[in-house]
Amino acid sequence: MEIEHRLPSVQEYRTIRSLVGWWDTDEAATQIALTNSLFSVVATEQDRVVGTGRIAGDGGLYFYIQDVIVHPDCQSKGIGTAMMKELMLFINTNAKPGSYIALIAAEGLETYYERFGFKARKSDAPGMYQVI
Repeated sequence: MEIEHRLPSVQEYRTIRSLVGWWDTDEAATQIALTNSLFSVVATEQDRVVGTGRIAGDGGLYFYIQDVIVHPDCQSKGIGTAMMKELMLFINTNAKPGSYIALIAAEGLETYYERFGFKARKSDAPGMYQVI
């Protein structure tokens, strides 16, 4: 397994999302989103994409870890951890004191992200979202 510092192609990204059951995305919007990423990693195994992860945000105060996805056949093999280490290295190198680093954990993965220093939001300050 190799971790590459690059954007996934739109097709690679949309394919791995579908493999884990995430909703489909518009192709043009996906290209814009990927292009505007601050940093991205792709995990490959024998020239096959088995994972992705990226950082979105303004590059100053806000950094959002997005789309940490591992192919279902390759989960629990350390791929997600290897990608998270690269994403956190970018943040630790580029984020200044006072920067806000956030992510939305998939259900059941909250303790996984605690290893990287993340804490759940308090119940009196819930996060919110909307998908169009």
